Amino acid sequence: MKIDLLFAEIGSTTTVITAFDRLGEDVKILGQGEHWTTVNEGDVTIGIERAINNLKEKLKVKELTWEKFAASSSAAGGLKMTVHGLVYDMTVRAAKEAALGAGAVIKYITAGKMDEFHLQKVKKISPKLILLAGGVDYGEKETVIHNAKLLAKLDLDVPIIYAGNVAAAEHVEFILSNAGKKVFITENVYPRIDELNVEPTRNIIKEVFAKHITKAPGMEKIYDVVDYKVHTTPGAVMKTTELLSEMFKDVVTVDIGGATTDVDSVTEGSGEIQEIMISPEPIAKRTVEGDLGLFVNANTVIELMGEDNLKKEFDDFDELVSRISPYPKSERDEYFISRLAMYCFQQGIRRHVGIKKHLYTPLGRKLVAEGKDLTAVKYLFGTGGFLSRSKYAKDVLSTINHLSKLHPMELLPQEDVKIYRDKYYIFAAIGVISSEIDKEIAKNILKKDLEKIE
Repeated sequence: MKIDLLFAEIGSTTTVITAFDRLGEDVKILGQGEHWTTVNEGDVTIGIERAINNLKEKLKVKELTWEKFAASSSAAGGLKMTVHGLVYDMTVRAAKEAALGAGAVIKYITAGKMDEFHLQKVKKISPKLILLAGGVDYGEKETVIHNAKLLAKLDLDVPIIYAGNVAAAEHVEFILSNAGKKVFITENVYPRIDELNVEPTRNIIKEVFAKHITKAPGMEKIYDVVDYKVHTTPGAVMKTTELLSEMFKDVVTVDIGGATTDVDSVTEGSGEIQEIMISPEPIAKRTVEGDLGLFVNANTVIELMGEDNLKKEFDDFDELVSRISPYPKSERDEYFISRLAMYCFQQGIRRHVGIKKHLYTPLGRKLVAEGKDLTAVKYLFGTGGFLSRSKYAKDVLSTINHLSKLHPMELLPQEDVKIYRDKYYIFAAIGVISSEIDKEIAKNILKKDLEKIE
């Protein structure tokens, strides 16, 4: 059997293979196979091969060939990086938005002038990428030049992106290049007061990730099997969310995985909230909650929920915890995991959004808002192994309809949100297809994939 495209999503827990045929308006999603991810065996392609064998069994074919092979990955642990800016609430926050949107994992952030202590911290972390920012265009440049001189002394072979004050760009490039550093100069992430410009930096981080993936333990052989650049799974899901925004306007996607819960939103927010907003937010925003995962971080979620509370609800709690797996062995196991998923879902969205609060001024009390505003969102999409496949996904997703009532000062989606799920578990594949093959084909696949939750 020969098909048009085979796609591998290589996750922290499992590797899922999806077969696509007749790419075009009449695209077919033929089936999926999966297996544990085999990074720990030193070769991720072992898991890919076993997942393909699982797919062949499901399709009832002995041979399976393909025209093209594409992949996304979060198994390499993300792109570990540090961020250094001028003022935390401005350039550092803008740089952080760019990094998270590209699938990076931020390990350390500094604001203002760095010193030897900061340098030693960076050295200990040993990031794969450093992002240097600071200052609006043609504004203060002393700090970024000082930080560039310090980073030039860093005894690490790590690329540095400069995304700060354009007036200092040549100076920074000269300092870092002369020290033998690989430097990427791009547009300022915070060019003017109250203006974010994260996309150019995001794109460079994605490029660096694609090169990093080939060096990550267990991932070295990935380019032996793929025909396209390997994307980060979080970056690919963000791309799909942007496609959904083209189709539905104000949207949010929640992806509950084995290690993290990621929330992607594309919305300018409501006019009412924008009038009282005190600092800018990117239209497309991603947050990663590294303590909210159903398998790798299940014990952390249990701790956050309160072990005693769960023991009151589940008299077989210890037994259920011992059996936690991406592949529940019984309905009781699946229901227990759904309780963890509900917590991840609600906390993930609540951490993603901003808040309304009262400030006391000389003119009296004033209502202001800060952070990401999802009050204009009308469509919510669920993805990830649990939200795509579990029969309890509806119970979890539908809680969005009363979350704003429970937390009225948070900028949450309101009660009339329409809910869909990624029923074939292919949002990452759709994002890569959109970027590497054809956006219209990706949209056609989306139309077949989305399942409305009534």
